[in-house]
Amino acid sequence: MSPLQPPEVADYLTHLAVAEHRDQVLDEMELRAGEMGFPIIGRSAARFLEVAARSIGAKRVLELGSGFGYSAYFFAGAVGADGEVVCSDLDPANADRAEGYLRRAGRWGPVRWWTGDGLEVLAAQGGEFDVIFCDVDKEAYPDCWRAAAERLRVGGLWLCDNVLWDGRVAGYGQPGPPEREAVIDPIRDMTRLVVDDERYVSSIIPLRDGVQMALRVS
Repeated sequence: MSPLQPPEVADYLTHLAVAEHRDQVLDEMELRAGEMGFPIIGRSAARFLEVAARSIGAKRVLELGSGFGYSAYFFAGAVGADGEVVCSDLDPANADRAEGYLRRAGRWGPVRWWTGDGLEVLAAQGGEFDVIFCDVDKEAYPDCWRAAAERLRVGGLWLCDNVLWDGRVAGYGQPGPPEREAVIDPIRDMTRLVVDDERYVSSIIPLRDGVQMALRVS
């Protein structure tokens, strides 16, 4: 992995996010992710997700790929007790892990957990969403955008993690393992689809591995 930020800068941003909101449950989730080698969005980027959701008054969020509930923790804080966070993950064990963590943190109430493919879960839901967050296998990114773009309300947000892919989308750094190089084009394709969609205005925030944000304006 080629760091896109100097470690000192990344540590500074993480320190600020931790200082703003301390929770032993989050510490435990991050420790577990490190021990398992499980990819999570990380404290500073996850805090950005929460701020983005709060900024539009989000009450209904859908996650395409929820892992064991790390990002759902932050979205649950954004929508509040009367909101809804629809989570999806293929691994049934992650549902139990997520419930354990989020119940202890007092954030399980808004969560509706589905075990299965994120696109199938989206198709099974009715109505529009305020936020759709994408963090699935990267080869699925273009299809996720195509589906999500039609399901966000005007004023809603598309949020997507790992859109810089250690800078490889821009040709930065040395090539990695073949399986990582193989998903560069799908990430680029999805990013271009978002940019070309005149219903949305978008930007990429270079926190950690890059978070894409697109606001639906028409």
